[in-house]
Amino acid sequence: MGRAAARRAARRKRSAERPEALRRLLPQALVVAFLAGGTTAFVAKDKAVQLSVDGKPRTLHTFADDVGELIADEGLRVGAHDIVAPAPGTPLASGDEVVVRYGRLVRLTLDGERRQVWTTARTVEEALRRLGVRAEGAYLSADRSKRIARGGLELDVRTERTVTVMADGRERTIRTNAATVREAVAEAGISLHGQDTTSVPPESFPRDGQTLTVLRVTGSREVREEPIAFDVRRTDDAMLYRGTEVVERAGRQGARRVTYELRTVNGVRQRPRRIDSQLVRAPRTQHVKVGTRPLPTSVQGADGLDWNALARCESGGRPDAVDPSGTYGGLYQFDTGTWQSLGGTGRPQDASAAEQTYRAKKLYTQRGASPWPHCGSRL
Repeated sequence: MGRAAARRAARRKRSAERPEALRRLLPQALVVAFLAGGTTAFVAKDKAVQLSVDGKPRTLHTFADDVGELIADEGLRVGAHDIVAPAPGTPLASGDEVVVRYGRLVRLTLDGERRQVWTTARTVEEALRRLGVRAEGAYLSADRSKRIARGGLELDVRTERTVTVMADGRERTIRTNAATVREAVAEAGISLHGQDTTSVPPESFPRDGQTLTVLRVTGSREVREEPIAFDVRRTDDAMLYRGTEVVERAGRQGARRVTYELRTVNGVRQRPRRIDSQLVRAPRTQHVKVGTRPLPTSVQGADGLDWNALARCESGGRPDAVDPSGTYGGLYQFDTGTWQSLGGTGRPQDASAAEQTYRAKKLYTQRGASPWPHCGSRL
């Protein structure tokens, strides 16, 4: 082969090798171009933000798209009583500030009223300010500068109040944050002795503007024996005439021993109060037989007489009449002894007119008109 042919062969070989080299270089160039573009996107996603959690700020880099993602990426748990600002769905940009404040449960007793409140305040003073509680002159169970832990706090607050105390004829007005009426009275320079008390319970909470009256109390006890009335049980008896009652067993009063508390308040004697009672003797029931047999109205030898005329003369015709001495009673002015000797019970003036007439007829058959010396002639 001549030199010219050799050169032509060499050119054909180089022409054939160039496309293969280009094919090998093209992927490498594409990789370099991709990496250059990816680095630009990577840098664009990175953001520098400030995150403040319960007042402790720090700057950090994040790829989060919004506040919610940032909170999740940082492993922060937030609940209904916590504050996140801006809101969790807000987009993030470099230079933004995100604030997280956790809620704390404060078990607050304010002027005797218990309640539970949630607050993101970190100190007692800040919490009181947010709750609108007037702390000047108030009693606080915790120092104002005390930090409120995530677990919460028990807090007792008693605001300063104006209370007027009336005692022994004098009036005293004080400013106090006392927990009880008793404490307020003591702060007013007044002592309670013995049974002394106040117009409201001494252990109750004194309210603003309240007037408290001190009651000076003296007391003693008295024991009395009091009767207990007996019951009466009546039983019908067909053998006794109607209107007749016979005591089969007499009743007996019972007795109880009663203890009373006697009190004098500010010099005024109060109504006795019963504080104890003991049975001394039980009452015994009285048993009475009550006649149901119809009373006869006819008495042989006396039916035809003018009994109405005798009754008008003796009593004015009044069955319940009683003479001025109290000895004689009824239509025919029986004395009690005569009445009972004729089968009557009780007092004659308490019996029916029919029974009184029947007993008068029986008396007439025994003694004639002599029991009525002045009116007997009317028969």
